[in-house]
Amino acid sequence: MIFDIKKYAIHDGPGIRTTVFFKGCPLHCKWCHNPESIRTSPELGFRQSRCIGCGQCIEVCPDDAISVVDGVITTDSAKCTQCCKCVDACIPAAREIIGSERGINEIVDEIEKDIMFYDSSGGGVTISGGEPLAQPDVLCALLTECRDRGIHTTVDTTCYAKLDVVKRVRPLGDLFLCDVKHLDDKIHRKITGVSNELILSNIRWLDDSGADIIIRMPFVPGYNDSESNIKALGEFVSSLSSVLFIELLLYNSGGREKAKRLVKFVDIVRAKHAEDESVEAATRILESYGLEVKAGSYNE
Repeated sequence: MIFDIKKYAIHDGPGIRTTVFFKGCPLHCKWCHNPESIRTSPELGFRQSRCIGCGQCIEVCPDDAISVVDGVITTDSAKCTQCCKCVDACIPAAREIIGSERGINEIVDEIEKDIMFYDSSGGGVTISGGEPLAQPDVLCALLTECRDRGIHTTVDTTCYAKLDVVKRVRPLGDLFLCDVKHLDDKIHRKITGVSNELILSNIRWLDDSGADIIIRMPFVPGYNDSESNIKALGEFVSSLSSVLFIELLLYNSGGREKAKRLVKFVDIVRAKHAEDESVEAATRILESYGLEVKAGSYNE
């Protein structure tokens, strides 16, 4: 179950890459940049800006979930059963189904189309999400097929999975992008909905196994940019031996805009954009632990 395949990605690992986004995630981060990835099943999206008000969706909806409110076509999420009949009826393609089941060979054939770019740039394929470890059988099959075709593999993961899943995936990933949201477990539970204990222990296991790791933290003002958290991150990463560098992913509000398109509501907070001074201060703290730090835009 995937919701997107992005060509010519340059923020998801080395070189030019194709990023495959798996659908479904056990974390519900308050600032989620890909809210369409949280639910495991296909869901209905609606782009109001494309709507021409033709009313075809109202006519075909069997649940009477679509109506005109204050001159605007509106979908009642409580009534909508996600049958998606309105998608076929929508002339300007304002309505869409987000997420679909795709076969391994179909995905790999799409990835392989850009192999010349991987070879020239040192790139490859990145499996992201959502959380790819939540679909371990599919993930392992996809990584195996890519490696058999000589394609560099990267797994972009929260590391929130059972250890036996991590152990299965480890030999198939050339690089692991491991997200760390917060080092304080109590705060981590509050802002993501889950504990960070499993995440940190899995990162330690990957490190002990000798995996190439890049630690990535979404830098979200007001949520995880405190000096104490940055120091805790520095202490944690400096205790590891296989981390190539830390990447601070600067928050932007794109997730809120994408959440507005989902008929089934997902609450995404509006945080502040990081100021240069705070990013520079965090970078200096992490560098004081002997770590290499890079700052860039959040996953696009």
